[in-house]
Amino acid sequence: MKHFFALLITSMAVTQSFSQTLFTYGTNAVSKDEFLRAYNKNKTAVADKEKAYREYLDLYSKFKLKVKAASELRLDTLQQLKYDVQNFRSQVEDGYLNDEKEVNRLVDEVFERSQKDIHLLHFYVPINNRMNPADTVKAHKAIEEAREHLEKGKTDYDEMVDEISKEIIPIKGKDLGYITALTIPYDMESLVYTLKPGAVSRVFRTKSALHVFKNTEERKSAGKWKIAQILLAIPPDVSGQRMKEIEKLADSLYNVLQAGGNFGELAKKYSDDRITYLSGGEMAEFGTGKFELPFEKAVFALQKDGDISKPIYTGYGFHIVKRLQQKPTPTDKTDEAYMASLKQQVVQDTRISIAKANFLKQVMVKTGFKRNPAIKEEQLFRYADSVAAKKTVAGYPISKTVLFSFAKSKVVGSDWLNFVKDYKLNADVYKGEDNKALLEKYISTVAIEYYRKHLEDFNNDFKYQMQEFKEGNMLFEVMERNVWSKAAADSAGLKKFYETNKSKYQWAESATVLLFNCNNAEAAQEAAEGLRNGKSWKQIADESEGRIQADSGRYELSQLQLPEGTIPAAGLIAAPIINGTDNTASFVKILQLFPANQQRSFEEARGLVINEYQNHLEEKWVEELKKKYPVKVAEPVFQSLLK
Repeated sequence: MKHFFALLITSMAVTQSFSQTLFTYGTNAVSKDEFLRAYNKNKTAVADKEKAYREYLDLYSKFKLKVKAASELRLDTLQQLKYDVQNFRSQVEDGYLNDEKEVNRLVDEVFERSQKDIHLLHFYVPINNRMNPADTVKAHKAIEEAREHLEKGKTDYDEMVDEISKEIIPIKGKDLGYITALTIPYDMESLVYTLKPGAVSRVFRTKSALHVFKNTEERKSAGKWKIAQILLAIPPDVSGQRMKEIEKLADSLYNVLQAGGNFGELAKKYSDDRITYLSGGEMAEFGTGKFELPFEKAVFALQKDGDISKPIYTGYGFHIVKRLQQKPTPTDKTDEAYMASLKQQVVQDTRISIAKANFLKQVMVKTGFKRNPAIKEEQLFRYADSVAAKKTVAGYPISKTVLFSFAKSKVVGSDWLNFVKDYKLNADVYKGEDNKALLEKYISTVAIEYYRKHLEDFNNDFKYQMQEFKEGNMLFEVMERNVWSKAAADSAGLKKFYETNKSKYQWAESATVLLFNCNNAEAAQEAAEGLRNGKSWKQIADESEGRIQADSGRYELSQLQLPEGTIPAAGLIAAPIINGTDNTASFVKILQLFPANQQRSFEEARGLVINEYQNHLEEKWVEELKKKYPVKVAEPVFQSLLK
């Protein structure tokens, strides 16, 4: 019964609306919009639309009556229920503190970019705010020179870097190999994904450098790879002779593997990768941009699972790689697991700051944020400079002055000064930001916090979800008091109900059986053999050290899990049924068969009696509530649902 109510609650969102009233109960009204919101949450295809609406209207009106009864008992003021509501709020509110539309746009963008990999060259000139004007001019000239060389198709990149560094100012360059979405900073990623193969970017400036990129080639996304490796590391300052010995060992191991050698065992014995050697060299799944280009190219050249590479030389040593699995990048947005994974990565990436900035703009408007024009920033900054040193906010002229306000609250000077004090004294968070940056951080912090505390005012979906959870808890509590506990505790009432309805509680075809649940098929066979040898089911279970659990009881034949085609008979030990999920096994031994229509005793029928007695009590209670709060349906409004 409780499971039914759990299902009902999840489908019933409580709303307040100015739309047409669909029905009333007592002096309380439920709108058409509220009803539709609840109905549509779990809507399924139906042949008779009016019948479906009528049935749900009956359920929903009863739900509202019970919640009204709970409200009159002030169950929402119970400490446990208040704690549950607050705990639920803390779990879900973060999901409403972002610009979901912008987040989804970023996810779609990552999806599109993840379909291809770009082979990227990167050249840059370091700069900083302390450079004199002459060096700044040289930096710009150097990066422009590099850009021109790239535009002309120059491919001797080392020569180009040396030439520009000697003639103008030091410049650096690197072949980044292949990159894909989420492997380089977002602003750079957005720039290079506009380049066609062979194209060179404009000069791109960051705080630390001037950059230019070239898209040398593209390929379809390489997807995700699972490999194992044997690494023969090259020690620092290795001698030529030792280098030859390592290379010879790598070739020997490769030949052994080609002859059928066990990769895992060789990895355990020879691999210098201390992280993976004990697991047979198996590495974590990876994709484009994780490793340097020569290693990546050799790995991605493996054609099928089980293929083994020739020794690959990198700066770390010689690698022998075995392909374990390759998963293509999904090309369909209907892959829910993949899209959810991308969303999680987007939320953890710096690009989420775009969505946060957009959301903050919305928050400032929605919350009615207003600054006090009489308070100048200079005043705020002057006091902020001394508050951390004094470690107190008392005595400052602006302490009680309103700095800015929201629709339902005001922020005064002492609030700002306390923030500055606490922030600057926290070495884990304070990174030397100036007062202007701190003020911007403070305003955004208090605005988001105000928005969080008043989410119901700004987001209807959140308001409905909170109301649904709160009323769901109230419903459970009032049902527990008025129906479930009452029925279970009323022994006399249960027995009277049983006697009155005794003819309903009869057995269908049934049997007394021994039930066995075993860890695996072997344990099931062991248990069955024990039964054939005359062991009791308790002895079999006791001797199994937890591998076999057994019980006995009477069950209707329709309740028994028997292999297809099994004909029930006394003494039958059925073949085990294997659970494909965890390979556990179960079987039954039939002790005695009974024909249909035998009377169940009160104890045998107790579970059924309690369930039906609960329904009986609930129906009586609902009828009383309907008398107290008569339900009246506005038929013209109901008919409008059918159009």
